[in-house]
Amino acid sequence: MDDLTFVDWQPDGAVATVWLDRPPVNATDTALYEEIREFFGRLPEYLPDARAVVLAGRGPHFCAGNDLAEFRTLDPDNAVLRLKTAREAFWAVYDAPVPVIAAVHGVAVGSGLAIAASCDVVVAAEGARFGTPEVNVGVLGGAKHLSRLVPQGVVRLMHYTGEPWTAEKLMPFGGIAEVVPADRLLDTAQGLARSIARHSPVTLRLAKRGLNAIEYMDLKSGYEFEQGLTRELSGHEDSKEAVNAFLERRDPVYTGR
Repeated sequence: MDDLTFVDWQPDGAVATVWLDRPPVNATDTALYEEIREFFGRLPEYLPDARAVVLAGRGPHFCAGNDLAEFRTLDPDNAVLRLKTAREAFWAVYDAPVPVIAAVHGVAVGSGLAIAASCDVVVAAEGARFGTPEVNVGVLGGAKHLSRLVPQGVVRLMHYTGEPWTAEKLMPFGGIAEVVPADRLLDTAQGLARSIARHSPVTLRLAKRGLNAIEYMDLKSGYEFEQGLTRELSGHEDSKEAVNAFLERRDPVYTGR
């Protein structure tokens, strides 16, 4: 389980940091996609104590997109399996049972943008660039992930032109939580993760499930789904501990039950 080559991780209590580590620019290929799918698909086994995870990239960039060498051999026959592997890696991040915070520096373009946008929250270093350059290299994809960060009009502009935008330019649209100096990026993301990880692990797992489920539901269906999670949560000890601690003006002590 621990013999991953391109994904590295470091637990620190209830917070863990995970790095993409495929030099020189963390370009994705089939092997990296498989490792992302493996790691995030089995996150509780790799990081059993984590209540929140920071996802970062080693080297000069978060992720500079797909390794273009793989596109040179892409055809309608082999594309089916290759594209399935890619999307399953993105889904593994999106469906991780705990909140995941992307800490983006350098570039997050193409598959790099998809990985970042699959996270729950994005924090960026000053000057970090995001983009969907797929049209530049004869493929498509990334627009739907980009729509988690910016409105549709901006999605279309960025997708058609293939030009990257800086974090500063994107931040007003709400998809990027904070832009900070590069030397503060990891500390900022980890601090945010700690502010999340102070809550009950069972509550966080249900909250993550709920947010993913209601993202594209209408108001009535989404709220009814959330009420169902409240019903489920009410059967856990942590739910009563949260309200009792609040009423008794003390810090809660969560057990994950």
